[in-house]
Amino acid sequence: MKNARIWFKKQDECIYISHLDLNRCMLRALHKSRLPIWHTEGFNPHPFATFALPLSLGFVGENESMDIRLLDDDYPFDKIITDLNDCLPTGIRVFKVTEPVMKPGKIAYADFKMLLSCDNISSDKLLDICNELFNMEEILIDKKGKKGVKQVDLKPSLVKYTLERQIGGTQINITLPAGSTNNINPSLILDAIKKYYNLDVNANVTRLNVFNENFEEFK
Repeated sequence: MKNARIWFKKQDECIYISHLDLNRCMLRALHKSRLPIWHTEGFNPHPFATFALPLSLGFVGENESMDIRLLDDDYPFDKIITDLNDCLPTGIRVFKVTEPVMKPGKIAYADFKMLLSCDNISSDKLLDICNELFNMEEILIDKKGKKGVKQVDLKPSLVKYTLERQIGGTQINITLPAGSTNNINPSLILDAIKKYYNLDVNANVTRLNVFNENFEEFK
């Protein structure tokens, strides 16, 4: 058997497909494409497929990945791209297939692009608010987890970022923790703006890439 890492984009109308439904969508595409992939054993065999890092509902994903196991070691990677794209909705596009180098558990950070806008204030004012927020000594916000709600300080995680004025809003380019133990969702920044400035901000969020603890690109 040969391991393969399938790289794809999740965009357009498909950003509203939940991770569970994305898994179902991919499994259907794998079945329909008739790729020679390994199936799990047991009472209910199904195609083996694992995702490196779930993407939040409503986020665009520019560099998402899914791992499979091929029964045919010589099956062309280029054919996998064509076969899967023929069976997937237009908002999910496979663009590359590689052999895995890093384990998904090594992922520690993710790069995001956030385009913020607000109907009630100007672009300059929104940029000033973001600058002021990011320069606070602490940014306390409620974070929901499996064990309930706990208060976290976002400030230590807001280290690697840039803020840019755009027509109609503000763009935040930011690297955030994305590991299994330390994970900061970009939506918490929106929650902080709501808490500290009483503003409901619209946001288009794109996850650009993920990295290990040494900021090496996940491969």
